[in-house]
Amino acid sequence: MTTDTQAATQTARDYYNSADADNFYFHIWGGEDIHVGLYEREGEPIADASRRTVERMAERAAPITSDTRVLDIGAGYGGAARLLAKTFGCRVSALNLAEAENERNRTMTREQGLGDKIEVIDGAFESMPFGDASFDLVWCQDAILHSGDRVGVLREVDRVLKPGGRFVFTDPMRTDEADPSDLGAILERIHLPDLGSPGFYLQQGAALGWTDEGFEAHADMLPRHYARVREELERNADRLDGLVSSGYIERMKKGLAHWVEGGKAGKLTWGIFLFRKPEGG
Repeated sequence: MTTDTQAATQTARDYYNSADADNFYFHIWGGEDIHVGLYEREGEPIADASRRTVERMAERAAPITSDTRVLDIGAGYGGAARLLAKTFGCRVSALNLAEAENERNRTMTREQGLGDKIEVIDGAFESMPFGDASFDLVWCQDAILHSGDRVGVLREVDRVLKPGGRFVFTDPMRTDEADPSDLGAILERIHLPDLGSPGFYLQQGAALGWTDEGFEAHADMLPRHYARVREELERNADRLDGLVSSGYIERMKKGLAHWVEGGKAGKLTWGIFLFRKPEGG
């Protein structure tokens, strides 16, 4: 990894390992799943909407069977890995850089009796500790935005995918029309100069020779999700006393508001990508 990529990786690791972030995401964002949800009604629990995203991604990535070898990159607390293992009986490698999240993942995985199906691995997705052509399916939810080398992440996905393998992922992005200069407050939060965009990922997929199985756009879900998280943060402020610092809570409220504003202004988007690596790849 380059020095800039290493710096971005360390910044993300330090952030998600902090007690403030770990407790906020675990207690407010959705528990097992810490990504954007697919909402069907106002005020729906974040965990329910987030789980619906996992289920929809699994539908798109079908078929998944007990023989499917899955890699979840940026796995967070491992909610997707456990749903896949429970539903399909597949084995999942959960790669994630934050050791604090990984310990919660291991604990919940053991508690749910899935230790034989899921391996939790400390590591970064810019340099994956796996051999070439190791996986039938690579899965990622709202994690690549934190990378200082998104092209490198996609190259690593291509390397570890078997010929004919699939890559299903989501990512908070800027729209293709938005200028990075319009996203200053958001980019400042993630300490990077730009976000990906649908066009960026489609272009990079084409450059790798992948078959585009369709980008399913859900732009409206991004501001809706961040607004719900902000609502829950405000509603549960007392519950977080002693777990999350007041300074972190105030910064998070402001940060969430920027994501909501950017989404409503048409500068941000989100959705589900599905690519397939050619059989001869």
